[in-house]
Amino acid sequence: MHFDLTEYAQVTKMLGNGRLEAMCFDGEKRLAHIRGKMRKKVWINQGDIILLSLRDFQDDKADVIQKYTTDEARNLKAYGELPENAKINETDTFGPGEDDECNFEFEEVSIVIFAAMHIL
Repeated sequence: MHFDLTEYAQVTKMLGNGRLEAMCFDGEKRLAHIRGKMRKKVWINQGDIILLSLRDFQDDKADVIQKYTTDEARNLKAYGELPENAKINETDTFGPGEDDECNFEFEEVSIVIFAAMHIL
């Protein structure tokens, strides 16, 4: 959802202390503050798509009110909410991926445990 005092943006630089620099899709670069409810719960990285609440008294500053996952950002782009030239961050490490296989070989572990049991 996009309202009058909100704007979609992409994180360009993390500044620390709950602040970041974002390039809004209206062409403005803004300094954004991560709201307290999101801090330490929602991790934002460079390249992520976010929703900013604009300040009517400070046009160059905003507050982060939502972070979108890679899939949500793709959906926003498909719905026309984001411009076609928006690059979606592909480094979402927590989403399901193709390389999510676990390649442990349990035979080796079993042999070590079996040998250790016989020594004791």
